[in-house]
Amino acid sequence: CMVLNPISQKKFIGGAGIVASHASSLGAKTYLFSVVGKDENTIFVKNELKKNKVNSFLYKDTIRPTTLKQRFKVENNSKIKISYLSQEPISNDIQKKIINKLKVVLKNTDLLIFSDFNYGCLPQQLVNKILKIAKENNVLITADSQSSSQIGDIARFKGVNMITPTEREARVSVKNETDGLVILGKKLQQISKSENIILTLGSEGLLIFSLLKNKESKIDKLPALNNNPKDISGSGDSLLVISSLFLALNSNIWEAS
Repeated sequence: CMVLNPISQKKFIGGAGIVASHASSLGAKTYLFSVVGKDENTIFVKNELKKNKVNSFLYKDTIRPTTLKQRFKVENNSKIKISYLSQEPISNDIQKKIINKLKVVLKNTDLLIFSDFNYGCLPQQLVNKILKIAKENNVLITADSQSSSQIGDIARFKGVNMITPTEREARVSVKNETDGLVILGKKLQQISKSENIILTLGSEGLLIFSLLKNKESKIDKLPALNNNPKDISGSGDSLLVISSLFLALNSNIWEAS
């Protein structure tokens, strides 16, 4: 039996909520679309988003709790992880509500970020409809799909302006465990039809794949800017937001990276 004696605790917003909060803190007028349960964590989420100046559209789903993750850490290393969540796809009714509101919001939007944690909020049919509306309104689109404790597919966000997978997420999507990183990135670009890919490599930095007009990939590597990070949790979310905002400001992928 394991005996734990926590000396401190902190509760904070995560998931797509922290992505939206980062965008808002950097000066963007931000809207968050997500689902929550009917519980006390919903109140916490709403209060935090309001504090962070995020306009939120949170749809209550009676079949799920508000996603809550507990991490027990020793010297910044997670020793135990407990997650309270549902991975059931949201209902058609909630999907319709999201689409109807997004149709209005996307008419005056510069950037759409998919922050997908694969817990049922973004069924493929909903993703396809949102992509169609965003492209009709000439909205710049970026996406990230987490595959840490769950399995996602970053390539399902077809034809977007940028995706930011980890090496593992790229390999899961391409179903390829053996090829080198350059071949891996090129294959993911072919499948996803994404204009730009930032392949994150942890302490090794990142690889950038950018499609040129002749459909060839231009590839570059950036080293990690911090060789001794205290805690890397959420660094991918920060990269996603900041690089996306730079692209929306007409920077090129190299400047954004």
